[in-house]
Amino acid sequence: MPKRQTGWTEKKIARYYKEGRGQGELGNYRPWLTIQDVPSNGRAHRDIGWKTKREHHLLSDIEYNYFCLLDWSDDVIDIREQFPINRENTTIIAEHMNIKHPLDSSTQTPVVMTTDFLITLRHDSKITYMARTIKPEKELNNTRVIEKFGIERTYWENQDVDWAIVTEKDLPKTIIDNIKWLRSSYILPDTIDSSFITILLEKLKTGTGTILNNLKEFDEIYHLENGTAISLFRHTLANKLVKVDITKKFDLTADLSTIEVTSLHLEEKRWAT
Repeated sequence: MPKRQTGWTEKKIARYYKEGRGQGELGNYRPWLTIQDVPSNGRAHRDIGWKTKREHHLLSDIEYNYFCLLDWSDDVIDIREQFPINRENTTIIAEHMNIKHPLDSSTQTPVVMTTDFLITLRHDSKITYMARTIKPEKELNNTRVIEKFGIERTYWENQDVDWAIVTEKDLPKTIIDNIKWLRSSYILPDTIDSSFITILLEKLKTGTGTILNNLKEFDEIYHLENGTAISLFRHTLANKLVKVDITKKFDLTADLSTIEVTSLHLEEKRWAT
């Protein structure tokens, strides 16, 4: 197999634009960089977005954790990772700031800078955007890193888009752990009959005792394979048909009074801008 060319050239940059990288929205968006394109300092992740219904490329654990928060938020309607920013503009900004624009060390080609996340939000009927750069806190003492952040910050200020840095210390661990526990449950497996969702929600709304005991009882009543009701319950949580205090670690031994059934039907979710 031929070795992938990792250096940046004008020809390669033109090819990326021609491929549609950094273009589109929601399911049609293609990130400028994928996990195949760059070495990762941590564990890279690929995950299907609940909002976009496409595969997202997250280049580190911190990026993935932040992505989970974004995908959970009701205000967020689109997430575009590894978003390229206009190279002509960043070159001018670097010159004005008397900062060296990032170059490929092997080809000396000015690279296309990227922002880790461009996020579309909807508050009532108003659409806004924010840009977020993800970085381990220990790297914020690096002078060159701060210089490049200065270019990126100025670029987004000129676009009238809110920009900020997110580190691991900004991420709420318990909330993220809870969301991760639900990530695989957003879509119900084909092996489970979706008609049981409404029945389970009714039981959770009217039952007494602990969550776990009610789920075990549900499996017994309907002669389901052990654990089926837990899978259904996780599915209802992921789709916010049942609400819990997301800031506290999920506890299946908690009383039913700690949860709230918000709907008895799984409605289609639409994430149009």
